[in-house]
Amino acid sequence: MADHAAPDAITVLPVRGLPEFRPGDDLAAALVEAAPWLAHGDVVVVTSKVFSKVEGRLVAAPIDPEARDVLRRELVDAETERVLARRGRTLIVAGKLGIVQAAAGIDGSNVRRDELALLPADPDGSATRLRAELRERLGVDVAVVVTDTMGRSWRVGQTDVAIGSAGLTVLHRYAGQTDGAGNELQVTEVALADELAGAADLVKGKLGGVPVAVVRGTAPVDDGSTARDLVRPLDEDMFWLGTDEALSRGRGEAVLLRRSTREFADTPVDVHALRRAVGVALTAPAPHHSTPFRFGWVRSAQRRAALLDAMAARWREDLVADGRAAAEVQRRMSRGDLLRRAPELVLAFRTGDGMHTYRDDARRVGERTMFTVAGGAAVQSFLVALAAEGLASCWVGSTIFAADVVRRVLDLPADWQPLGAIAVGVPVEPLRPRAPRDPGDGLREW
Repeated sequence: MADHAAPDAITVLPVRGLPEFRPGDDLAAALVEAAPWLAHGDVVVVTSKVFSKVEGRLVAAPIDPEARDVLRRELVDAETERVLARRGRTLIVAGKLGIVQAAAGIDGSNVRRDELALLPADPDGSATRLRAELRERLGVDVAVVVTDTMGRSWRVGQTDVAIGSAGLTVLHRYAGQTDGAGNELQVTEVALADELAGAADLVKGKLGGVPVAVVRGTAPVDDGSTARDLVRPLDEDMFWLGTDEALSRGRGEAVLLRRSTREFADTPVDVHALRRAVGVALTAPAPHHSTPFRFGWVRSAQRRAALLDAMAARWREDLVADGRAAAEVQRRMSRGDLLRRAPELVLAFRTGDGMHTYRDDARRVGERTMFTVAGGAAVQSFLVALAAEGLASCWVGSTIFAADVVRRVLDLPADWQPLGAIAVGVPVEPLRPRAPRDPGDGLREW
């Protein structure tokens, strides 16, 4: 359809009388005999199973159902480039053709019980060859569409779609055109080849032994496109993983997303995301079924300034008393500058909630250590949860050395032990997971 105008009418014609195809059969000759009435502008729609048969894409299989299923799964694995979703025995995969469908198109229907069918190796090439052969033998210029049956996301049932084509525009782009109300269309694209595949399936069916149909009246235009152009690149696909796979990947990468960040974008932090991260952190494990950690969100600019000024004074006092050189004092004090610049400031604390008391020092120290470790787990959980929310952070542990100052300025109980301050903000660049480090000397085995 050169001007993309809808035709007045289309006709869908089944091609009856075709034989049961086997490897090496002449498909074009069979079509010439069964449909000598083919005309210029017709679209010949052929089920992919026909090409699988004549091109020898059949695999000998055992008749025993269990053994047949084992072979089918082996073939699915061999034809799969990426598993996108898995539920029970059902696999949704991206196959070698880039097509996303169940079981990589491996099929045991409409073939002998001792065979399984693979998809054609090059459906676009198959369509191109058949088109040329029909032109040579009948003198007509037709388009060819190769189809396969697929399910659709969020929809029940299957429909035929184009996996190969030649001689027609597969995608009709409306972007830039104006509708009847004067609205400019922005992203509308119609998959014409898929619509032709679905229309043809209305007369082919699945059980009637009619693998070929002809759609007449669409006046196809050959713009050089093929069905391969209908495969959405993975980097443009918003839903390229199934739910379980996405959750699994998220669990695997969440920790690797977390990293210390010293620069933040000039973008407000989503307060709900920060609150969710705190909720996650509070699930960290702790002794005696307790929750001995708290988080303080310093939202008042006045309170933040007072806190950081007091902490800075203590840090400087301690560094000078240590005999540090002026340059080193200034360098170490720069951490406080980060906390001042951060869009949001959160403090983590270990409390005495649930802590047991003991008569001897060894057990008292051990109890404090256990609770401090629990607080560290909460801090790590908070940092990871922030990263999972797309927020950057930087943990600064110097509050530990000014615990009394923090408690005084924020008017906190004596058993609240600071575990560090966390600068939180939107990252300048999106967070990307790092590669895990080699355990190396970090793992000792006995």
